[in-house]
Amino acid sequence: MEVDRISFQSQVPTLLTAISKAHFVAFDLELSGILTRQPQASKSAESEGRQTLQQRYEEVKEAAEKYQVLQVGITCVEEDVERGVYIARPYNFNLNPIMEERLDIERIFSFQSGAVEFLLSHGFRMDVPFTKGVPYLSREEEKMARRIGLARLERSTISDIQIQPDDADSLKFLRRVRREVNEWKFRNTREPEFINIAPVGHDAQPNATNGLSNFQKRLVHQLVRAEYPEFVTISRPTFIQIVAFDQTREDSIKRSKIRRLEEQISRQTGLRWLVEAMTGGDLSGIDPGNFARSMAGDPVFIDLGAVRCEFDELRQKLSQRRTVLVGHNLFTDMVNFYRCFLGDLPASVVEFQARLHQLFPMIIDTKYLATHNCGSINPKSSLQEIEEALRPQQVPIIETHHEHSKYQYSGAAHEAGYDSFLTAKVLVRLAAKLEASGTLVREHELETQLSDEDVYHTAPEDSGGVSLSPPVSFKNKTLAATKENRVPNRNTSSGSDSGSDGISLVGRIDEVLTTSQGWKKQPKTSKKGGTKSLFSHATMFDSLLDLPIDDEDVDEPLIVEPPPEKHNMTVMPAFDSDFWSIYGNKLRVFGTAERVCDLNAAPGSVIL
Repeated sequence: MEVDRISFQSQVPTLLTAISKAHFVAFDLELSGILTRQPQASKSAESEGRQTLQQRYEEVKEAAEKYQVLQVGITCVEEDVERGVYIARPYNFNLNPIMEERLDIERIFSFQSGAVEFLLSHGFRMDVPFTKGVPYLSREEEKMARRIGLARLERSTISDIQIQPDDADSLKFLRRVRREVNEWKFRNTREPEFINIAPVGHDAQPNATNGLSNFQKRLVHQLVRAEYPEFVTISRPTFIQIVAFDQTREDSIKRSKIRRLEEQISRQTGLRWLVEAMTGGDLSGIDPGNFARSMAGDPVFIDLGAVRCEFDELRQKLSQRRTVLVGHNLFTDMVNFYRCFLGDLPASVVEFQARLHQLFPMIIDTKYLATHNCGSINPKSSLQEIEEALRPQQVPIIETHHEHSKYQYSGAAHEAGYDSFLTAKVLVRLAAKLEASGTLVREHELETQLSDEDVYHTAPEDSGGVSLSPPVSFKNKTLAATKENRVPNRNTSSGSDSGSDGISLVGRIDEVLTTSQGWKKQPKTSKKGGTKSLFSHATMFDSLLDLPIDDEDVDEPLIVEPPPEKHNMTVMPAFDSDFWSIYGNKLRVFGTAERVCDLNAAPGSVIL
């Protein structure tokens, strides 16, 4: 569903309801630019030819502070437990970087020629974010707008204009204003109850063609504030009106101005309300009265009392839950997401991890799912390739809600809404497939076993890594499973048999050594030959068919039988299962020494 500036307000309750019911929310961003790689600076990474995670973060942070989020896509996926299906509601939002409300905040951003060329080649209209985009305001910008707006209401904070002795015109103008005010002030009966200061020879009329300049208006405000504390000034389009000070009236005017300021901030907050809904944030600034609009922006009748009650219940529900956030190749998107909707990025990646984990206790990167246990290689793992590989897999069943049919029969590559929809489909089916195969081998256990000779058919790193052809076989060595490993059952695999990501989806394991007695000691393996201990993975991203290990590394290789329970892949793993302790909260960052941004490793809570 396409949501623009006009339809957004009417869609807010529907959007918040979809988030409140979502089993998870997948999202994607389109940006006006991406990072430009800098020469490697870390000696510790030079030998590996890789950056540290901190270095990569600094690069992405610099780009996020320079470029603009142009489009946001989210797909809310609801789990229908009774029917055993997942219902997807994809949304696409263009994001307007222009401040529509007068909040005295300016944004400076850039466009990268290469990124613009890429977006245009995929049908992206560069004018749409500015003409139809939904406004937004980050948390930090909101605080700044409120601070500036309240300061404007305090007359004492307004700096005075210093009139120079040789500025004859300004001095003459001030003398004239002072004389007119004094004549009005010292009348026996102060009638009328106000005085209007207008240009000499012109009537103080609202529709007058000639009026005071902004500079002259400011001089009048300044003069009355300094010399006539019993009076106050009221700015009109072409003149300044001076009236007697009344505390009750002034308090009422101030409350009205503060209310208008909060309304401006609420309207400009725009898309960030969805972020607050996903993070259990404050939604009290939303005015349900703004919901009384049609999709075309026309006023419609609503029962405001009933709407307020429903919204209060919805807000309470959202405050007590945190959304499971899902994306593909999430590291860059999360840095830009934070900069756009929250504020300044912290200097260190460690603090960024902690803040992110506090906002979203569970974040899932489908790129990490697809490349888990890939060893020291960088497999191809584009979103489109993975989704295409999983397409023949019919379960779990994913339905598109009937009101969200935009992507049901045709795609829109590199449109944020469509990519978020693909990400949601990939998560559901890939997670179900991995759990069904029992693939819970920890990445670090396998990476420590791989040598430089143990490689797959690889492509240059810039092109995405490993080709889609089956991997070359490892020779002369065997990897033994440890007790932490859950070895998949090749007979429980179902669904697609072809796919991508550098690991063959068509290969089949020829032999799985198992025993009904469970863990068994096997004869030691010699370097020259002898009995080999094998285990196999039946998932489409398992390519470690015959991994090597020396007998010096493991004295007593062990093999484990497949898990007795068979999964039919009709549902994805529950988020409180052990499955996500392996695959959750890990963002894939190829090209760095760490290769993973592990949010579970972040330190304790950080005050935002």
